[in-house]
Amino acid sequence: MVGLGAALDRFCEVGDARRLGIEAIQVVTDHGPHGERHRIADIRRDVFSVSKTVTSLAIGMLESDGVLRLNDPVLAHLPELADTAAAGSETITVGHLLRMTAGNGYRWLDEDADHPGDPARDFLAAPLVAEPGSAYHYAGGNTYTLGRVVHAISGLDLRDFLVPRLFDPLGIRNPQWLRCPLGFPLGAIGLQLRTSEITRIALLLLHDGTHDGRQLVADDYIARMTADTTETGREDPDNRTYGLHVWMCARDGAWRMDGLYGQFGIMLPEHHACVSVMAHYQGPTTDILDCVWDHIVPALV
Repeated sequence: MVGLGAALDRFCEVGDARRLGIEAIQVVTDHGPHGERHRIADIRRDVFSVSKTVTSLAIGMLESDGVLRLNDPVLAHLPELADTAAAGSETITVGHLLRMTAGNGYRWLDEDADHPGDPARDFLAAPLVAEPGSAYHYAGGNTYTLGRVVHAISGLDLRDFLVPRLFDPLGIRNPQWLRCPLGFPLGAIGLQLRTSEITRIALLLLHDGTHDGRQLVADDYIARMTADTTETGREDPDNRTYGLHVWMCARDGAWRMDGLYGQFGIMLPEHHACVSVMAHYQGPTTDILDCVWDHIVPALV
């Protein structure tokens, strides 16, 4: 069996040859090897849709607090938006937002997220194109609106809610989150993390919501993140099944946080390991996943 160090070197060599834009990789196992490689300084940067998974954890915390249920109508928590909501939007639930099945075709198109007005209001005002819960439509407006629900319930914006409950316990000090013009964190994108900080969140997920013996997120919510799934209709096996703001991998029972251009936090429970990747690759980022399985996963066996 190839050692992890050699596997990491080979992963980077193949990534270079295939122009996968690999900038960093870190591998952590529970009872075995650890290793990492960096092509650039490991500074904080936008991890794109990895942010969605972190938003989901905030929802799990509120559920454990007993102040929210996944079948709650979104407008029950944001009643001030009901006057402009589209017909049928009153049936959109928190769970629909987590599953990307809200039923509308809303798309946040502003290149720099400088959306005029209120993005949550506009999301809920978008006409339904399908019955909520019946059709998958991946859009960041779902996650942004979840962040607004967190604020409505807790009185804290998404980032500030998570600082004492997630970021501080994981040693992620003062993380920044890009915000909409109203001042709310974008939720779906914009969280600034290092590779090592993605790894800390991945380890929390791998370990059923625990960190240093402390339960930060309820284990039953972590389990539902991968059990409560929706079929996406996509052809690639690694993109066919979506959980509660996480993706199911097609191999080894793995699942992942997944951000644009190749930001990954991959949980491999069968190997008691996680793999974090930062990249800038404008092709199909499943090419990076293939490289992980070709060169890193065999070294974990």
